[in-house]
Amino acid sequence: MIEPSLPLIDLHRHLDGNVRLSTILELASEHGIELPGNDLESLRPHVEIDDSEPGLMAFIARFRYLTAVLVDYDACRRVARENVLDLADQGIDYAELRFSPWFMAETHGLDPSELCAAVIDGVAQGRRETGIPCQLIGILSRHYGPEICRQELRAMLDHKDGFVALDLAGDEANFPASLFREHFRQARDAGWQVTVHAGEADGAASVWSAIRDLGATRIGHGIRSIEDPDLIDFIAEKEIGLEVCLTSNVHTSTVTDLASHPVRRLLDAGVVANLNTDDPAISGIDLRHEFEMAAPAAGLSAEHTRKAQANALEMAFISPGQRRQMVQSRVEANP
Repeated sequence: MIEPSLPLIDLHRHLDGNVRLSTILELASEHGIELPGNDLESLRPHVEIDDSEPGLMAFIARFRYLTAVLVDYDACRRVARENVLDLADQGIDYAELRFSPWFMAETHGLDPSELCAAVIDGVAQGRRETGIPCQLIGILSRHYGPEICRQELRAMLDHKDGFVALDLAGDEANFPASLFREHFRQARDAGWQVTVHAGEADGAASVWSAIRDLGATRIGHGIRSIEDPDLIDFIAEKEIGLEVCLTSNVHTSTVTDLASHPVRRLLDAGVVANLNTDDPAISGIDLRHEFEMAAPAAGLSAEHTRKAQANALEMAFISPGQRRQMVQSRVEANP
């Protein structure tokens, strides 16, 4: 259930995991890229995942056709702009969109710095058209290793004012956060916030490392924090927010099913957690689905979802003034 008096916010949404099927078809046709389907319904099963074929590798494989059409900077600009238009269509009041420049650039050998400029421009275009406030989070894809990630970070720092935070994503189990201490020191020195994917493919120790080694004040997923009572107490006390993605966690086999998801226990323990979409095009969902369908299946009551919605406002990388303005806008829209 969505509380109309509170803003609807998505804080963990991969821009490159939200490419419209229609856009994939159009760009592929324009650039001669072969696809496994030539219309929406024949392409859909190759991009969207469902409960019949869960697993992290099956999930990651779905990115193949999303990145295949990022052939030039105009394509990247288009995808970024459409991400913001989608926010407006889905009734979202504020979002933080994240992307890995190297990951988006790699397939067609694009320059990561120029790609950053195109994405920033596309998001700005979308904001002007919709009035939806949103910000960008840069991702270091940890599986490329520290040296490539240094280059990826330099590309983002070329456009420092275009980002609000730095994230670390990718192969969590084999590329620990400790390898990237210097990268995140530079990010903090640049004035960026820090959110880190942790506690998804790896356990509670990964969350501890994201906090202690990288200075994370938010954690992407983080649901395996439930394995360590001391960690639960710590993140609750320090108000380190967890960006929970219910449907995605099932699709990546992080949890067996929604009924076994620990989100209710986390909220009941006082952890500041919210609900997000992760990769909407791959999971075939929007944020309303997460609140109205996934949350009840995970055992969340209306009070739990209201708390998650309020937590998102507190977790967002915005000023107190922006928070007040967002709430006031919702109150005026729902007298």
